[in-house]
Amino acid sequence: MSIPPAIDYENIFLRSPVGMCVSQNRIIQACNDALAKMFGYARAELTGKSLLVLYPTPDEFERTGARIIPIMNSKGCYSDERIMKRANQELFWCHVNGRALVPNDPHAAGIWTFEDLSARRPVTAELTPREREIAALLVEGKTSKLIARQIGLSPRTVEMHRAKLMRKFSAATSSELVHRLVGVAN
Repeated sequence: MSIPPAIDYENIFLRSPVGMCVSQNRIIQACNDALAKMFGYARAELTGKSLLVLYPTPDEFERTGARIIPIMNSKGCYSDERIMKRANQELFWCHVNGRALVPNDPHAAGIWTFEDLSARRPVTAELTPREREIAALLVEGKTSKLIARQIGLSPRTVEMHRAKLMRKFSAATSSELVHRLVGVAN
């Protein structure tokens, strides 16, 4: 009977086809080649940096960080689709999954995966940070009321942002807007 070779987890992490990083207090402790390439950095450029460098604005970094806390505390994991920023400032849609490594302290340590959605969902309009946030929540299927509650705005204000998004994407209905946001042709 032969002993199977030891599994080289570090090599698996570094060579994974999915962008991955390990964070502590929202600082990248380690990342793989796929993540660095996706965002247009060398791995060494990201190690020790705040996850803020991957966000379009500091405000979006702060709001997303606050939004994930109750979800991670209750589920231990988090997933969404949001607009992120490459090193060259290009914005792109990204599917993000994370798991807290310290129960009830989601920012203490976590493992995150990132999938570039730009090939099937290009960013086709200039959006404000708030419009990007609301667009991401609309794609999740949330109503204006739920979005308002989640991000601390009035439902009327969310409706105003939705109307602006509909104009920017030339969408006649909310359903058409969601289809355009996810890159489905009508």
